[in-house]
Amino acid sequence: MTDSIEITDTSDTTGTTDTTGTLDEALQRLHALGPEYEDRLSNHGPMAVEALVRHGQAASVHRWLDRYSTKLEDLSTRDTPVTDANWSEALGDRRRTADWIAYFERQVTEEGQPWQEVLAQWWPRLLSGIAASATHSVIRVGHSVRTLLDGGDSAPRVAELAHALGYWAACHQPLPELKTLDPVPPSALAALDAVEPIPEPVIGINNRLAQLTAFPRWPATGPADPMDPDATRAALRELVTASVHRYATHGHGNAVMMVHSATAPNAVLRTLPALPHELWPMSLAAAWTASAAITAAYTPREGVAYIPDSTDLTPDEVFDRAAAHGDDHAIKFTDTALDVGDATALTAASRSLALIDPVG
Repeated sequence: MTDSIEITDTSDTTGTTDTTGTLDEALQRLHALGPEYEDRLSNHGPMAVEALVRHGQAASVHRWLDRYSTKLEDLSTRDTPVTDANWSEALGDRRRTADWIAYFERQVTEEGQPWQEVLAQWWPRLLSGIAASATHSVIRVGHSVRTLLDGGDSAPRVAELAHALGYWAACHQPLPELKTLDPVPPSALAALDAVEPIPEPVIGINNRLAQLTAFPRWPATGPADPMDPDATRAALRELVTASVHRYATHGHGNAVMMVHSATAPNAVLRTLPALPHELWPMSLAAAWTASAAITAAYTPREGVAYIPDSTDLTPDEVFDRAAAHGDDHAIKFTDTALDVGDATALTAASRSLALIDPVG
């Protein structure tokens, strides 16, 4: 694997549209359940079923969900309503998760705001907490927005955005103040390689993120030199591609957690088409922060040799393997790897299937 990365255009949102109704049915089932379970483990159901349906696995969704949902918990009861006047006090309060979800449901339904307007209003407020919930909240938003852009704004899909934004608001948690390091690496892959692993690999992602002090400055832009939308999108694609490729040699640091170094920035990339262009530069900066944070927290100090996958499987066949594997992280990472779409990305996806335990 080298620094030379071929970028695949992932801006097309006209992918597989669900005509079976399965996704809406699955989302309705999931909306009775909370976004977390067992002491802050994230509910990956909405993200995984969206990926399964998108890649032609609708027939297996309810069976997958029957098994997965046995460990989930009911959505918590409401406490005190979140309003336009008190939202800043409730930001980051997990006890208010149901209140936050209800707030966003009112925003996109009862108050009649288009979901794009709600997203554009709240995206910059939430972006500083992109690493919260181990980046699962922004990843859930990315899957939701892709579905809305691709398949229409049915009631369950709009409600899913409300649940995703509510989860993000409830678990919002900014990272420590970070310094930037020079020189600027020449590529996203070089920048990720330059991220220093945390000194103490303790248990718990919050304990790891608390050790962050500085990241390489990437990309080489600043407020005096704002990027145009095309350059922003291209840089974000490069970051997603580099993160997916790097998993092939560094995923063993933590097979599950290293997945998020790619799926988090890809969630931002999927959301860009629904956002005003003026929000794109801050989105790129946040995506880099999220990917670098996960890398620092879980990357191994030494990579392994890159060994190309010799199976010659097509992208569809690789995803079929991920669906059969059954693990939610493997499904989501393979979905992101297919967005990148080159041979190294398919090798990385196969690597994740080997590293992550399959569902029994």
